[in-house]
Amino acid sequence: MIFSLCAVTKMYDHTPLFENISLQLEAGERIALIGRNGSGKSTLLRIIAREILPDSGELNCPAHLSVRALPQKPEFGEGMSVRQVLLAQLRELTSAREEYEHISEQLGSQAGNQDKALLARLSALGTFLDHHNAWDLDSKLQRILSEFRLDCFGSHPANLLSGGEQKRVALAGLLLYKPDLLLLDEPTNHLDVQMVTFLEELILREKYNLLFISHDRYFIDSIATATVEIDNQSLRRFDGGYARYLQQKEALLRAMSKEHENLLKILKNEEEWLQKGVQARRKRNEGRKQRVFELREQAKKNPSILRKMQLELMREQKHFNQTQSVNRQKMLFEARNLCLRLGERTLIENLNLRILQRDRIAVVGRNGSGKSSLLRILLGQLAPSSGALLRGELRIGYFDQHKTMLDDSKDLQQTFCPFGGDRVEVRGHNMHIFGYLKQFLFPKDDLHKKIGALSGGEKTRVALALLFTKEYDCLILDEPTNDLDIVTLNVFEEYLQHFQGALIFVSHDRYFVDKIAKSLLVLDGKGGAFQTVQSFSEFLETEREIFDVEEMIQKLPKTTAAVEPKNAATAPKKPTKLSYNETRLLAMLPDEIESLEARVRAIEAQLATNPPNIAELARDYENLQQDISAKLEQYVALEEKREMLEQK
Repeated sequence: MIFSLCAVTKMYDHTPLFENISLQLEAGERIALIGRNGSGKSTLLRIIAREILPDSGELNCPAHLSVRALPQKPEFGEGMSVRQVLLAQLRELTSAREEYEHISEQLGSQAGNQDKALLARLSALGTFLDHHNAWDLDSKLQRILSEFRLDCFGSHPANLLSGGEQKRVALAGLLLYKPDLLLLDEPTNHLDVQMVTFLEELILREKYNLLFISHDRYFIDSIATATVEIDNQSLRRFDGGYARYLQQKEALLRAMSKEHENLLKILKNEEEWLQKGVQARRKRNEGRKQRVFELREQAKKNPSILRKMQLELMREQKHFNQTQSVNRQKMLFEARNLCLRLGERTLIENLNLRILQRDRIAVVGRNGSGKSSLLRILLGQLAPSSGALLRGELRIGYFDQHKTMLDDSKDLQQTFCPFGGDRVEVRGHNMHIFGYLKQFLFPKDDLHKKIGALSGGEKTRVALALLFTKEYDCLILDEPTNDLDIVTLNVFEEYLQHFQGALIFVSHDRYFVDKIAKSLLVLDGKGGAFQTVQSFSEFLETEREIFDVEEMIQKLPKTTAAVEPKNAATAPKKPTKLSYNETRLLAMLPDEIESLEARVRAIEAQLATNPPNIAELARDYENLQQDISAKLEQYVALEEKREMLEQK
């Protein structure tokens, strides 16, 4: 056992966060903590890290075990470089390795006269180094610096880096040390998808004992051996990752519904007995009367609990059908040979793109590839280096990571009802402000709380809720899922799925992108940009396969190059193969065409039933046929070019 909590209770402002909870983590387990913001997840991690004490109950964790947590705001020594910070965290491991080498030399020089105390110490050090995988720390350090893209900051003062970069430095140090118990609070924030993939692989390979909080549902599904939900001041444990959690939660809901039906039957019989009067008034039946009253209270509570669980499951499991708007083909943006250069770097080169009324585009790529800059160009906040962006007359709703649309001096009611009153318009419905904000998990007491007094996650919820009270033709969202818990994400996703305009967003949350986006705009950070209708997960898998092939080719033995003519250095070199982007596009197009053709077949089947929305389906059918023709032409042109280059 790594740790156990027994009957732990923690209060916050006289309100219990959790009461009499118990939890234990065994060696080799990786437990994901999920629950609403404010349910006590981070507090629970701080209790296990011994940063705060519970109000009652016990934490049992062997004293010799090392427990380390990822801080929300890392602090580093003044003037310490990134490499110095990481080496300082590894001092215990490097000292152990040096001592192991020193004892090995001593024992080697003693020949047959072996010291038993030294042998025991050598064995203990070997076990310690094995556990921390610390035999080759230099290459391990370089790999993590490279994957987290911190190698270029090696000599930079760590305390002068951005918040996201500092968080990556702190995370790198924890991963390198590999404590007996690792506590991570939202570790995937500030990591792009490639970094998250590396983190998943490292955690699985190194077999960390891990307790973590995350709203990244794919991350949870990939690494969690168990999922623990905090709800109504108690814990409920489910085996496996996020997909298994949903399955078991659904089974639990069915069981609870059945129990409620049985309770109603029992209550009906007891109510009939109580109405007989004489029998019920006897003193010896006081206990039975009390039980009737308790059954009544339980019967009142159950429906609301069941409705809440059912709603959360429906939001997560079901992709809602969306109504097509009449002006679906209205063009909102058109980029013509658009280029963006920052200093000597070319982020986007010759981008040609049209964004229509119902498009849902996720802009993806590594950190620093120009995603947020592209959004700023669409908003008119940043001018392209060359080329043109044509924009129709449209209303744009913008969410930025810093929530600049909020005024810290105003309270919630003033924010949503700036001209007075207590009602808002949401998707054509006039709603009371409390009824609306309750969907975004705000209690009534918060209506007069100042925006400046809210947490980061609460501010994100306010900003997103505010977007849906206004009429927009297009929503542009920059990392909207940061700081949101899974319950709020489900609410947010439901609103986005009903939104009738265009949606352009940046997110590293793979689950969110797969669920919301209809296409991806991929930026490689070197000027390349292309659009694909693959899901984000499919694209990442294709990208990984291409990387594996290229890595395999690089490992093949090199053949002797043919002798170049004397004037080869001065003669312009003609291309002998497709470019990297062309090769990647050629590999992806068959899957994209197949996906479009599958959608065409599905629509053909629907049209055969003469449905009421036949006009909308016919428009979709025509658009898909046009997309297939365009992609087939593109594929044939690339294939002909490839064959022509190979024949030269």
